[in-house]
Amino acid sequence: VRIAQAFDGSPADVLVALHARRSAEAIAAFARDCPGKPIVLVLTGTDLYRDIQADASAKASLKRAHRLVVLQEAGLQAVPAAWRAKARVCAQSAPLQKPVAKPDDRLRAVMVGHLRPEKDPQTAFDAARLLRQRMDIRLLHIGRSLEAALGQAAEALSLEDEAYGWLGELPHEEAVAHIRLAHVLVHPSRIEGGAHVVIEAIRCGTPVLASRIDGNVGLLGNDYAGYFPVGDAPALASLLKRARDDTTFLPQLIGQINRLSPRYSPRREKATLLAIVAEALDTPSSGATATP
Repeated sequence: VRIAQAFDGSPADVLVALHARRSAEAIAAFARDCPGKPIVLVLTGTDLYRDIQADASAKASLKRAHRLVVLQEAGLQAVPAAWRAKARVCAQSAPLQKPVAKPDDRLRAVMVGHLRPEKDPQTAFDAARLLRQRMDIRLLHIGRSLEAALGQAAEALSLEDEAYGWLGELPHEEAVAHIRLAHVLVHPSRIEGGAHVVIEAIRCGTPVLASRIDGNVGLLGNDYAGYFPVGDAPALASLLKRARDDTTFLPQLIGQINRLSPRYSPRREKATLLAIVAEALDTPSSGATATP
């Protein structure tokens, strides 16, 4: 296995490409230089819910690929019908973490995601403002600013409001430690292919309060009790208050995520990915179109 940012023309038996639009050039080059060799394309949230609808290079990648990989079950329905037969689900994984004791003096919520519109940090900001009278609830936010205005808003709110704290970007192991200590992970994304941080929270035994979008529902299930409508800060604030005040709510969510946890084991992800690659290698070259 070779890992590269671009295809260098070296012979290979199979290409596994991440992101239809960003890998379009590498996919086209591989199809040209390694004719008949299979291409496995892993689709992200911006692929599924934005780029493949309008971007010509992303559409060309779909056409060239022998197998398409989505990261959660609901993603299959976002694949255009013409290519859905070659789509497969491969959920990401995370190591199982031992539960740790949570602080009992306040509800500790954590959001992990860089500050960009797709992750919708504004809804978290607005929910924190609605909770400023609740000294027993605090939202910590981990992630670097990818948009100046959002970074400035996070910094200002962190200084003015005890209910919100922006920690900036942290090393992965520190972010996981915060997830383990939190009572809930807050995940308000607008576009999501199947967020790894949601899986990490599940494997930490930390419940998730998530926007009801396909990328989250595909991981947590239709009947999960911790959803709020996209962009609805009052609904998120209400869920955070319920998590603090209703002694039955967090145990309900914990029971649900613990039942989901085995789906996201590294062993299962590895076996699924190997099976998809093996299937692609056994597929005749006619399974995809070499040119757009």
